[in-house]
Amino acid sequence: MKILVVLPRFPYPLEKGDKLRAYHQIRILSKRHEIYLFCVSHEKVGEEQIEALRPYCREIEIVFPSKIVSYKNVLRNYLWAKSLQIGYWDSQKARRAYKAFETKVHPDVIYNQMVRTMTLVSRSTLPKVMDFQDALSMNTERRMDNTRAGLWHHILHFEFKMLRSSEYNSFNIFDALTIISEIDSEAIPHKKNGEIKIVPNGVDFDYFNPIDCEKKYDILFCGNMQYPPNVDAAKFLVEDILPIVKQQIPSAKVLIAGASPKSGVRNLASDDVTVTGWVDDIRQCYAQSRIFVAPMRIGSGLQNKLLEAMAMQLPCVTTTIANDSLRAENGKEILIGNDAQTIAQHIVTLLQNQEISATMAQDGNNYVRRNFDWDSAVGKLEQILTKVAGK
Repeated sequence: MKILVVLPRFPYPLEKGDKLRAYHQIRILSKRHEIYLFCVSHEKVGEEQIEALRPYCREIEIVFPSKIVSYKNVLRNYLWAKSLQIGYWDSQKARRAYKAFETKVHPDVIYNQMVRTMTLVSRSTLPKVMDFQDALSMNTERRMDNTRAGLWHHILHFEFKMLRSSEYNSFNIFDALTIISEIDSEAIPHKKNGEIKIVPNGVDFDYFNPIDCEKKYDILFCGNMQYPPNVDAAKFLVEDILPIVKQQIPSAKVLIAGASPKSGVRNLASDDVTVTGWVDDIRQCYAQSRIFVAPMRIGSGLQNKLLEAMAMQLPCVTTTIANDSLRAENGKEILIGNDAQTIAQHIVTLLQNQEISATMAQDGNNYVRRNFDWDSAVGKLEQILTKVAGK
């Protein structure tokens, strides 16, 4: 089966959740199918990045729209009451290139990731599936609710409404829809949202395995540090949670690891807080830390960082928002808190009680191994694509 995969970013390196999801889906699907990859990228894509995907793809086509055109399209979509994100990824250049690539490949099925690139494939008469990944409208609504009134609040409110409209319209465009979790499916604004197929993420257990080494840090949080929900979580951890922890454990050390930290994250660095920026091997950060904390207050979807931490056998603390998609058992496989005091007390408990910490780490590891396997997850996607393609 020929599968044409359409992405809003080139899926390597794996520093963002959408890239990670697309990369492993392509990798596994390529074992039994021909993969043709079409990407829109606003960033330079080096030859080493392309080489990472070449073993899995018959052909790769990348379009690089100019930033000026992208920003003009954002303004156009604002004036036309359409999603700003869709405008940013849309352009005549990308549409022409996509149409030519589709005609050349003539795939059995199109697999489009996220509403951001849906305009590229919306007029195609070929069978097509879209992966919402997560509920972008819910993500934007949470960011809006966490933002004070003003211009940015207005922009987020506008985008929230436009994304809801785009998510709704996707039911009329695609033959099937997928998403990462049930909680995200329920947030999609359509009476048929129960028909969206759940395709979870997985963990590469051959890569993320426990490593025995010296523990340099008590608390780890990692992720792409340009992503607003991660920026908010890092600040919440250092500014609100850590001072409470230090009342009982004065020597507590925090590691904030992840690509492209914004100035607000870099400024968190101190004698007690290390901010790394990009790291070549995130496993070393997990291995050098005693516990993993993901104090997410905004965002949506499944937190891959939690899957990886649990696979590395770290005890984890997070919030209800982050665990809604994970669905680990509170008090057994994970600890959940939604305010600084509760999260801080969970951290103290794990740092001061090695028996509780070790038991939770093992239970969490068992949980992700039972429920988040890439081969199983992509197998579900393969069945959907095969059915839509009529194969």
